[in-house]
Formats: sequence, structure tokens, C-alpha cells
Amino acid sequence: MSIVNATPDTIKNAAACLKTGGLVAFPTETVYGLGADAHNSEALKRIFTAKNRPQDHPLIVHLASFAQFEQWAQDIPSSAAVLAQHFFPAPLALILKKHPRVNTTVTGGQETIALRVPNHPVALGLLEAFGGGIAAPSANRFCRISPTQALHVQQELGERVDMILDGGACHIGVESTILDLSTGLPMLLRYGHITQSELESVLGLNVLIPDALRKSTVKTAGMMRIHYAPTTPAMLCEHDAIPHFMQANPQMRIGVLCCGEALDSPQHGSVISLPANPVIYAQHLYAKLRELDALKLDVILVQTPPQTEDWRAINDRLAKATHNFREH
Repeated sequence: MSIVNATPDTIKNAAACLKTGGLVAFPTETVYGLGADAHNSEALKRIFTAKNRPQDHPLIVHLASFAQFEQWAQDIPSSAAVLAQHFFPAPLALILKKHPRVNTTVTGGQETIALRVPNHPVALGLLEAFGGGIAAPSANRFCRISPTQALHVQQELGERVDMILDGGACHIGVESTILDLSTGLPMLLRYGHITQSELESVLGLNVLIPDALRKSTVKTAGMMRIHYAPTTPAMLCEHDAIPHFMQANPQMRIGVLCCGEALDSPQHGSVISLPANPVIYAQHLYAKLRELDALKLDVILVQTPPQTEDWRAINDRLAKATHNFREH
């Protein structure tokens, strides 16, 4: 599928495509989404097929404003309005009790629904032109590296998409924060650009994080153990361990993703360095992982970033991207 620049005319065409059951990839501030009419069961099924995504894995519904939430959710707590007033549009998805008329295909059969208002002019323009909810997971094959450029979508999904709107590179680069408000106690289900501390400051409440003793019963995006992963085996390494690994494996084709100061290149392979700044690192993380993955290396070594809260979303993505290597 060819890529088209996002203009008022192409956005209108994309909205018309959605209304006829088509799939449209479009940029958000986080990653590119694979959009379909959230009320159209057949269109929603096309998303699952295109991504090879399990049918019980729910989709996030994107809306133009918080005012539309009442069409999709019921018993909306006051905390949702507080968050919307402070953050929206934002990289924040709220899980609420679904409205009875909501299609269960979009919720993965659950009685909850994830809703968000994206902070990107192309996404908002498409939502306004479409006039309803657009279900849109990341526009990549299930559990693979999320796309942050239109070209990534084309490389991943090709003719499975009817239209790809190019709105440039995503400026946040990792998926939205997901907060469950369906049970009365705010629970953080996915780390993102908006942190736990920021949510607690706005709500004036403690935000829980599921653990072994307090698991969430809600299934949502990004909860797989292996996710955001390159096809090349990838491994997290402390800075000092990377040169030792390269010296011990001189014949391996090794890719290295550094955090801060670059290391010497391996005998066979490539080194990419990203700044030790969580905002800039996140913006470029997926694109750089894709660059290394395209080199058909034996392994990708990812230098472990700092373990502070502002790096938590990045560390979450890297832990899941490298989980398959640890299992083997």
C-alpha cells in the first residue's frame, strides 16, 4: 500500500475509507495506529487478521474529545473527568466500564473498554472527519516493534492496509500510559509518557501497580511478556558487560544500542548511540531497533538505561523486547 501525505483532502478520503470498512494507518503522538470503525465488527476483524492479533486482545478506541466518552462507557468516575481536564488530548488511555451497546469485538469480550484522545493534529483531524470512534492498536504485526514512521507501517503490513497517512515521525515514540478506572481504585496497567507520579499528583490518590499479589483482572494492550520485539534476538546488558560479550564472541554479528556515550564497534556489526535523555531516547527507540533488526545480526545488545521513574516506560518496553532471549 502506498503512503500518502496527510492533507485535509487525504484525511477526508481516509475518513471515507473507514466508513466503508477499510483499514487506515495514521500517526498519533505515541506510535502509528491501525484504525478501523470501532462499531464495525467486520472491519475490526480485519485488524486482528492484519496484525495476527488474538481476538481476545482488546483494542483502544480513539475519540476526538472526552465529551464522547459517555457514548462508549458507563458509570464514568469523576476521576476520569479530572484527568481529562488536566491532560487531554494526551498519551493516556483510560479503562472504564463499557456501554452496553459497545461491540464486544473491540473489547476482546470484556466488560471494560479503553478510551483515549490522541494529541496529534492528523489523528484529531481524522477523528473529526470520521465523526466516531476509531479502534487503533499499533500498526505492526502482533508483539513486534511498534511503528513510529509511515514507512515502518508499509514495511510491516504492506497490502493489508487500505491507506497509510504520513504525518511524520511520532514525537513521543512509546505507547500511551494505560490507567484502569473501572474498579474504583486507579491501577496503572501500562507505563507511558505520563508517569505514576504525575497521575497521583493530579488525582490526589495513590495509583496502584499490579504485582504478584494484586493482579489486574483486566486484559489490555502491552501486557504480553514478549512484546515490542525485533526478529533478531535481543539482550539487555550493563555497560561494562557489552565489551566483554563482544570480545568473547568475535565471530558473531553484533548490534549494540547504547544509552549515552557510544562504545567501540564490534568486529562484525554496528553500534547506535542514543542520548541518555528519556524523552529523546523514547522518540528514537523503535526506529533504531528497526535499523539494527534490518542488518540481520546474530544478536542485539541493548545497554540497560537508568532505573528512575522517567525511564520506566522505556525499561518496560526493553524488558519485553528482550524477554524471548532470556527464555532461551
